[in-house]
Parts: sequence; structure tokens; C-alpha cells
Amino acid sequence: MLERLNIAVAGAGRSAGQAQRPAIIEISSKGRVVVLSFALPDSGTPLEWAATPSSPGVNLLPDLSAESAAFACDLARSAARSEDILVMSIHWGSNWGYGVSNAQRQFAHRLIEDAGASVVHGHSSHHARGFEVYRNRLALYGCGDFLNDYEGISGHERYRGDLSLMYFVDLDANGDLIQLRLVPLHMRRFRLERASSADAEWLAQTLDRESAPFGVRVRRQPDGALSASWSGGEVAPRRS
Repeated sequence: MLERLNIAVAGAGRSAGQAQRPAIIEISSKGRVVVLSFALPDSGTPLEWAATPSSPGVNLLPDLSAESAAFACDLARSAARSEDILVMSIHWGSNWGYGVSNAQRQFAHRLIEDAGASVVHGHSSHHARGFEVYRNRLALYGCGDFLNDYEGISGHERYRGDLSLMYFVDLDANGDLIQLRLVPLHMRRFRLERASSADAEWLAQTLDRESAPFGVRVRRQPDGALSASWSGGEVAPRRS
């Protein structure tokens, strides 16, 4: 169906080779955005979902080891040119909680340093987690759900899984982060609406608390959107 609609996909396919292919989005005369996608077992993705040379499935990494990072970086170097904007999308980690492991951070840093990723797009958690700007590149450790069908299910209310975010990422020509703007939304009856002032402030304070250890601060703006500020860092090397 997606192929018939000419929608680019990444991270799954009829074989391992297809699952490892990037989605490539042409941005008129400005170049390309290249997206590679992976899943990890710690997100709840079963090992048997992994694509093989002869069977369909997802692009599954076994762990966050140096070998897995090298494999992901090799795919990126094969898929992306030096002038491309590279997004590495990873389904990893638990559904609930704010913890970001050292292994996740090291893996994200490796994708930025060795593969030249401009954005590490982490997801699996049903609520937003903290994020980092490393060498002027964005590492989102858990973006939360944009829309889900969990309304009415109890047990994790303190994480406010009914709130979601739109992430607007501005990059320069080298792929470095210029600005990050987040728009808070509220899920209700399979629809999205602008979050209330109180909910937007709760998100701002939560993301500020969770991102501050990574050198990022989050503040709510008068229009209700959230903005991020961060300390400067080294410029990441470009792919050769």
C-alpha cells in the first residue's frame, strides 16, 4: 500500500536488505533528507520480528554494543552523501519512565560522531523524555506518542501519556541544530488539540528537569510553544 502511494519507508521490508534501506526525501534544490530506522529488543520488539535475507521483518539490532553501532554507521555511510541531512531513527528503551542509559547516550554519540547523524530520533516511550544536543546535533531519547489508543487505561497517569509534542527542528546547511521548537498537544478521543497553558507548563518543567543534566534547558514561550537552549559544543565531523 505505501509503495503504491509512493510513500518512502525505512526500518521494515520484505527482506533484511529492504529493511536496511533508507527512506530518501528530496528537498527540492536544497538536497536530501536520508532516514535510516532500527529497532532494539529492549523496546519489546521480539527477536523473531527481525528481517532475514529471505523473510520479511524489521531492521533489528541485537543490542547497543560497539558492533551494533559500527553496523549502523556502515549503513549510514553507504546510504548518505556528505551533503545529505541524516536522521537515524531508533525504537528503543522502555515504554514508561525517564531514564536514559549510558549505553543509549554512547550509541547516540557514536551515530553523530561516526555516521554524521544530524538527528537521532529515539522512540518507544509513551511520553516525552529528555533530549541532548551533542556536538551541535540533536539526540531525542524518547519523543513520546503522537497519537495512541490508550485513553482510559490506568496505571501510568503521572507520566501524562495523554500529552504529545510536535517537534520542529531547524538545521543549517551542515546539519547542525539552529533551533528546536516544540508544540504541546493533548490527545482526546483519537483527536489532537492544543494543550492547555497548565499542561504546556507541566511539559516545559518536566522536559527542562530531564534535559538539564545533558546541558539543555526548556522554557515555555508566550504563545504556548516550548523552546530549547543549550551550551555550544564541537562541530560534528561530516561524512567523507
